[in-house]
Amino acid sequence: MRLRAVGVQDMRTGIIVSVRGPVVDVRFEGGDLPPVNTALNVLWDRGEPLMLEVHGHLDAEVVRCISLHATAGLARGTAVEATGGPVTVPVGEAVLGRLIDVTGQAGDHGAPFPPATPRRGIHARPPRLEDETASTDIFQTGIKIIDLLSPLAQGGKAAMFGGAGVGKTVLVMELIRAMVEKYKGISVFAGVGERSREGHELLKDMRESGVLERTVLVYGQMNEPPGARWRVPLTALTIAEYFRDTRHQNVLLLMDNIFRFVQAGSEISSLLGRLPSRVGYQPTLATEVAELEERIASVSGTAVTSIQAVYVPADDFTDPAVTAISAHMDSQIVLSRSLAAQGFYPAVDPLASNSILLDPLMVGEEHYRIAEQVREVLARFKDLEDIISLLGVEELSAADRKVVARARRLQRFLTQPFMVTEAFTGMAGRNVPVVETLKGCRAILDGEADDWAESSLYMVGTIDEARQKEGKVRQEVRA
Repeated sequence: MRLRAVGVQDMRTGIIVSVRGPVVDVRFEGGDLPPVNTALNVLWDRGEPLMLEVHGHLDAEVVRCISLHATAGLARGTAVEATGGPVTVPVGEAVLGRLIDVTGQAGDHGAPFPPATPRRGIHARPPRLEDETASTDIFQTGIKIIDLLSPLAQGGKAAMFGGAGVGKTVLVMELIRAMVEKYKGISVFAGVGERSREGHELLKDMRESGVLERTVLVYGQMNEPPGARWRVPLTALTIAEYFRDTRHQNVLLLMDNIFRFVQAGSEISSLLGRLPSRVGYQPTLATEVAELEERIASVSGTAVTSIQAVYVPADDFTDPAVTAISAHMDSQIVLSRSLAAQGFYPAVDPLASNSILLDPLMVGEEHYRIAEQVREVLARFKDLEDIISLLGVEELSAADRKVVARARRLQRFLTQPFMVTEAFTGMAGRNVPVVETLKGCRAILDGEADDWAESSLYMVGTIDEARQKEGKVRQEVRA
C-alpha cells in the first residue's frame, strides 16, 4: 500500500543510493530535487508501507532523508516516489475512537479509513498573531488540587512533570473525560516514545472508561525509528488543528512524553552529522520546540488546550530540554512519588506546582487568598516534618500543632476518587466545582474540621460530603 500526499500532480522517481539505519540518501536524475519536508514513498516489494521525509540536499542530485518506518531489508537501488508534498494524515470524524501512527495508518486492527476521509499535511505555520485570541477563561478540570493551586487556561499549555507509577495516566484520562463531558470537545492523545505495553493499556483503559469515542490516539512507540517519534506530535497537532479550524470544536491535546520528542530530535541531529550543542542536545533544540508549541493556540474563540508530560533528567530542572519546554508553559503540575507512596491521589505536589493564572485578576481575590493560605499552611507543615519525626508532634507549640492538624486535613481533602478508576477502587468518582473546593478549604483553614477524624476528609468530593462522613463516624463511635 502506498501513502500519497493529497492534491499532488507532479510525481518524480528516484533511486536509493545509501542506507544507514534510519538515514537514507536518494538520487534524483536531472537535479529537480524535492523540497525539504517532502514525503517520499519507497516502492519496494514488501506489504507494509515505508515513507521517508526529506531533510537536506547533499548536492545537485542527492537528498538526505529520515525514515518514518523501520528500514530493515531496504536495499540500494530501490525506487522511491516523491509525492510532491509533506506527509499527510487523515483528519475529521473518521479518526475519532481510533489509534493511528505517524503517517496516519490505523494501528488498532480496525477498518481502513474511507477514501473520502479528508487529509492534511503535518507541516503548517502557526496562526498569525492578529488571528489568535487570548483567553483568560479557566479550564475547570473538576480536580480540586489542580483547580485550586495550578489552574489551567482554555487554550493554554500546561506541563505535567512525573515519573512512572505516580498516577500520570489516570490523571490524563480524567482530564480527557472532563473535556469530553463538560466542554463537549475532542481529545487528541500523542504517545511519543511510549512503551508498547503502555499504549495497549491506555487503549484498553479508555475503552473501558468510555472516553475513547471522542478521542484520537496517535502513537510513535519506543521501538520505532527516531523519525517517527519526532513527527508524532506534529501528526497529533494537525488533527487538533482540523477540529479547531474546520469544526470549531475545543480540543484537549495531551502529549506523553514531550521530552522524548526532544530526544528523538537529538538522535536525528546526530545521525545527520550536526555538531551537538549544550549537554549534547541538538543545536536546533529551541527552534524545534518553538515550532511545535507556537502552533498550539486559540483562534476565533476555539481553543486548543495542551497538557504535556515532561520527564526531568536526574531531577535537574535546569536541563536545556526542560527549560526550553517550560518557557512555553502557562502552568506546571508536579507529580510527587512521595505523595503517591502515602496514598494521596492525585499525587500533585502543592508547593512545587504553579500557574501564571493564579492571580487575583484571573481567578478573583477570594480564590487567590485561599490558595495562598493553603500553600502557607502546607509549607509550614513541611518545615516542621523533620522536628516531628525526631521529637514527636507533642514537642511543638500549640500554634504549630494547630497548623500541623489543619495541613494534614488539607492534604486529605485535596485527594479525590476519579471517575475513570471506579471499576478498580469501588469508589464513585467525584468532579468538584471550584466553588466547592474553595468552600471546603476555607472551612478547614477556619478550624471547622479541627476535631474531625482525618479519614473523614480522605477521598471525598465536597466538604459537605466530608461532614456527612464525619457524622457517620461519630455515630459508630457512640454505638
